[in-house]
Amino acid sequence: MRSRFTLACLAALMGPATLVAQTPVEAPLSVIDWLDSQAATPAALPQPTEPDVTSTATVPQVSVAPLDGAAPRRVGLAPANVTGLPDTLWSGSDGTDLARTIAIMPDLRQPALQSLFYTLLLAESLPPAQNATAFDLARIDALYALGALDPAMALLQQAGPDASAAHMARYMDMALLTGSEAAACATLRAQPHLSPGPAHEVFCAARAGDWDTAVLILGTGRALGLMDETTVAALERFLDPDLFEDAAPLPVPTTPDTLMFRVFQAIGTPIPTRGWPVVYANADLANTVGWKARIEAGERLARTGAVADNRLLGLYTHRQPAASGGVWDRVSALQRVETALGQRSVNAVAKTLPGAWRAMRSARLTAPFASLFANDLAALTLSGPSADIAFEVLLLSPQYETAAQIFPQRALDRPVLAAVASGTVPADLTGDGAQGAILAAFGDAAPDAGIIASAQDGDLGHAILRTLALTHAGGAGDVAQLRTGLATLRALGLEDVARRAALQVLLLEEPV
Repeated sequence: MRSRFTLACLAALMGPATLVAQTPVEAPLSVIDWLDSQAATPAALPQPTEPDVTSTATVPQVSVAPLDGAAPRRVGLAPANVTGLPDTLWSGSDGTDLARTIAIMPDLRQPALQSLFYTLLLAESLPPAQNATAFDLARIDALYALGALDPAMALLQQAGPDASAAHMARYMDMALLTGSEAAACATLRAQPHLSPGPAHEVFCAARAGDWDTAVLILGTGRALGLMDETTVAALERFLDPDLFEDAAPLPVPTTPDTLMFRVFQAIGTPIPTRGWPVVYANADLANTVGWKARIEAGERLARTGAVADNRLLGLYTHRQPAASGGVWDRVSALQRVETALGQRSVNAVAKTLPGAWRAMRSARLTAPFASLFANDLAALTLSGPSADIAFEVLLLSPQYETAAQIFPQRALDRPVLAAVASGTVPADLTGDGAQGAILAAFGDAAPDAGIIASAQDGDLGHAILRTLALTHAGGAGDVAQLRTGLATLRALGLEDVARRAALQVLLLEEPV
């Protein structure tokens, strides 16, 4: 499976401003791609390696500590050999501080930063020493907001969906969007003290066939003002649709609500997901949904990194489009260039690549395109505009270090890009604005001293989160923060992330 983002292995911090060199790796899978592959081929259980019997009668030393309560759970989906992050990533931090930082994380524009954020959210490592529950819920909420519904649900299952009312509320939301509400309702009815509210109790009672209880809760909730009129009206139709067979459709709720989304679907008036948060797009990926809606949902989720690149490609190539305009033009363009690359026809690629690249740039889907097609483009002898585009595609892919060797003339024409891709900036190479900031970051610019000190004090995960926000602000136009953010990523050993983020700023944010 082709990968979207190359994740860097985090090296140990040796000093206040130590830059840790990294050896090139062979295009590892991004966390989302890795999770996608694990769903199909679960790993075998490890075999014990210790001997059956001991070779000595010596009694080992055993540390003893009082059990004050349940130990924090080790929650995570991606092990260290996938993320490259140490097992102590979070153990030196306070979970409340981490949760606060995650909650205010901006919408990361550069795919390289976005990929690192996913890696942090999904990393399997030791929990924070304090307030681990707040941290776990913040990770789940962040994945949910990005639309990564399956990983969010998997983390919640590890944390325990019935651990508290807060866990149960999130479990119900995700179950309603994934169509697995039967299990969630069973948990709710078995432990009613965890209920998110009377509307959920009505819904679950009705699903269990307990109509009398459902009607009683609905009537009580209405009388006490515990449910708004839209919710009451929708649940009434859900309980007895025959009474409202000729009634006008209900107005769509103004506030996104997973229960109402599911109930409106059940009463035959599904709510369009386009104007609702991106997590609702998951509902449109079902095979029962029309192809156009599935493609648009896949594109929304791909922009946040929530679906694997190959899944998006599968949506695009499901069949031949029967219409034109909008998304269909994009589908046609991508299918044509895929066919040309499959035929290894230089002429066909020269004709189809510019249109496909323009379409994917306008849709903000250059990262999946680069991940999917960089290797095929690199295998062809291209010239002219198609070579210009292929050079950019390679620079935006996990194979960015090979772009200068495959297209040496383009590298000479665009020396800043070539220098950033190599990680070595000549002393005489200068630039203005974002270019100048990026060149300085790969030269002698100093990292953020506070972040580096925090990482050295054991607050490593928090330090990386702060660096993500700092670098994002730089990519949005603050060149000083861009310089410091990239330099800090490098000082933390995240050289690959720094290079890819810089290339993405140069190619997607700034004219080069």
